[in-house]
Amino acid sequence: MSYRIPMGPYHPALEEPYKLELVCDGETVQDAKLNIGFNFRGIEQLAETRNFIQIVALMERVCGICSNTHTLSICQAVEQIAEITPPPRALYIRVIMAELERLHSHVLWAGVAGKLIGFKTMFMTCFAVREQIMNVLQTISGNRVNYAMNRVGGVNRDIDDPAMILAMIGELEKDMVKTVIPVFTTSHSALSRCTGVGVLSEEKARSLGVVGPTARASGLPQDLRRAAPYAAYEEMDFNVPVEHSGDVKARLVVRALEILESCSILRQALSKLPAGEIFTGDESEMEIPEGRGFSRVEAPRGEVIYSVTWGEDTDTPSRVHVRTPTYINMPAVRWMVRGARLADTPLIQASIDPCYSCTDR
Repeated sequence: MSYRIPMGPYHPALEEPYKLELVCDGETVQDAKLNIGFNFRGIEQLAETRNFIQIVALMERVCGICSNTHTLSICQAVEQIAEITPPPRALYIRVIMAELERLHSHVLWAGVAGKLIGFKTMFMTCFAVREQIMNVLQTISGNRVNYAMNRVGGVNRDIDDPAMILAMIGELEKDMVKTVIPVFTTSHSALSRCTGVGVLSEEKARSLGVVGPTARASGLPQDLRRAAPYAAYEEMDFNVPVEHSGDVKARLVVRALEILESCSILRQALSKLPAGEIFTGDESEMEIPEGRGFSRVEAPRGEVIYSVTWGEDTDTPSRVHVRTPTYINMPAVRWMVRGARLADTPLIQASIDPCYSCTDR
């Protein structure tokens, strides 16, 4: 006998309000329906009432975890319209901030995964590591969440102490290699909850168009930093971790390996950080002409797309459209939970690292 059970919109395993309606046969999930829109904020419409300075601050509030990604995306789109090229040092600083944010996001997710598995010791370990990253971000920007680093034409703040960041990277790599990765890949507790759970095949991942670590865990080697480089990524040497099992374990391992690649990118960017200015032009004298800009950035969760249209003789955009990675990844949850145990659904839905704050922008 089948029955329906709601998961959400408020549930201990959900960081933000959304709802999974699970159709179950006993303890086995047969199908699921996803409902979103519980936290709609109308940010795109608000953006159409802001000038090019105000809009950066607004888009930073789309997501707390990926705030730097959204300001980078909007700045790149506006710079394309205005034909502005930031100086080389600013592009390197953008890479540094983007990778620090990726570290923060992936380590945070690893901690949440540990908690959902019931591995609370790992949860505390990951959050202690995350605190090191937060301290570095606060030292650079003055804030732990919204960093206000990006501006049209460059960045607002310089990096004065690369040695401090390098020291953090060394400690982070030590913790990841000696503790976090071995525990998640060898612990019976972790493996029994993750291996073969929530499988998304390569064929289904391709047909659904999933992005980011969710795609790479299903065998799709796609990463905008490699495929369509922006900022200074073209000058960085790094690998794109790919797994092929498509289960929760694969999504966990991909993120763990990406943490090590981010550390490598940070070392390169800090060692090659060019001298010079950190922004181009004077904001008070800038004018954005009529046109359309398109920006793609590899956020921690996957591809973020910004499309910005600027009208003639106006200081505000006529249209701002944002497509976030969770929006494109979330339909995959339906296929991941099919055939899974009801008790595994909180962990499965969390394995795409969903951000419904972004999706309900």
